[in-house]
Amino acid sequence: MRFGVVGVANTAIGLGTIYACLFWFGWSDVPSNVTGYTLGLLQSYVLNRNWTFRSRVRMFPGLLRFLAVFGIAYAGNLGLVLALRRAGVEPTIAHAAGMPVYTLIFFALSRWFVFTPHVPSPAANRSRPLRGSER
Repeated sequence: MRFGVVGVANTAIGLGTIYACLFWFGWSDVPSNVTGYTLGLLQSYVLNRNWTFRSRVRMFPGLLRFLAVFGIAYAGNLGLVLALRRAGVEPTIAHAAGMPVYTLIFFALSRWFVFTPHVPSPAANRSRPLRGSER
């Protein structure tokens, strides 16, 4: 439910920005799409980390994973948008159709990769040399 609320807010910002860039500024599809998704990215990370998933994952490693997942989800979105545009689909419909693809990929990878605590290996937790009895 929380992911959906954050998603609605990001969709409003992202899609509104995309349409503004397309129709008010006369930009092409790719810069409009990049701008729309970029504006919602940091907001999305903070809200999803702190509210949706209530994650305790450290900020920087979580952000790196978040950016990787964003890239994967965004590539799926943009691939569909460009394919639909080449097929003659109107921009408003093509961009709206790409959003569910993005959302499904992004949720799944956020849930199981970004905001899930990753247990480091025992070797990574060693801050001091082991004594004979600890080996």
